[in-house]
Amino acid sequence: MGKTYIFGHKNPDTDSIISSLVMTEFEKRTGNAEVVACRLGMVNKETEYILNYVGIEAPELIEDLEDGEEVIIVDTANPGELIPNLENVKIKKIVDHHQVLLNTSYPVFYRAEPVGCTETIMYKLYKEHNLQIDKKIATLMLSAIISDTLLLKSPTCTEDDINAVKELSKIAEINYETYGMDMLKAGTDLSSFTIEQILALDAKAISLKDKKSIIAQVNTASIPEVMKMKSDLEAGMNKIINENGLDLFMLLITDIINSNTQTIALGNSANIVEKAYNVKLQDNTALLEGVVSRKKQVVPIMTENA
Repeated sequence: MGKTYIFGHKNPDTDSIISSLVMTEFEKRTGNAEVVACRLGMVNKETEYILNYVGIEAPELIEDLEDGEEVIIVDTANPGELIPNLENVKIKKIVDHHQVLLNTSYPVFYRAEPVGCTETIMYKLYKEHNLQIDKKIATLMLSAIISDTLLLKSPTCTEDDINAVKELSKIAEINYETYGMDMLKAGTDLSSFTIEQILALDAKAISLKDKKSIIAQVNTASIPEVMKMKSDLEAGMNKIINENGLDLFMLLITDIINSNTQTIALGNSANIVEKAYNVKLQDNTALLEGVVSRKKQVVPIMTENA
């Protein structure tokens, strides 16, 4: 039996990276020894903080695979976020918490739940298979859930996520509130990134009905600090719009302390933002009060108003 490659989406966030690592450990402990944790992009500062805290290396970086290779996909079910030759590899399993956009012509183990993080599902899988969760795995799982739910403040957060965090924090022997805030703040450091990298850190290509768009998100402890780069960010966004024929590039600058988002919206369909949130874009920007979740508070309402 050949290797099975485990990875999440492009421009990986913490959940994507952690899920590849945790799923790899799960597979090894349930009988699949030939598994390799992988990633499809650079590691962000938040994830780097977590990996350093736990003392492990990031998964192997890959761009594509040979036809016929076996894969397990985590934290996405969107073919547009995966390797280019996805239709030519063998998908063995998918574990995810997003909208289902991926179809196969053969049966696949598929586990998807409407929870705040893939690691909440992985936590359940470990429990269901009577696998003991050690301190390292607990810390990884805990970190991913904190990341995806913004320390349990996101509207995507469910009771399952909260219960998992409480149990995992005991195993990891971590005060999740203190650790979580330190972790989230570490992820807001953009000082070493270029404008191109900032815009790609957590960017998703999304079709708003017939509108071709990218909605990117960066977390910060200070919106004004990020807005100092506004002119450079806009230049980078316009470059991506022109190169990809986009109708909209929407950058979400999310304040993890006060749970608000400043958006910069460019493109010929930027007016959708005004309609969706009943705001006026002034110099291409507006404050979206109480908005923190792209998945629950941005994509659905933008699609509805497109």
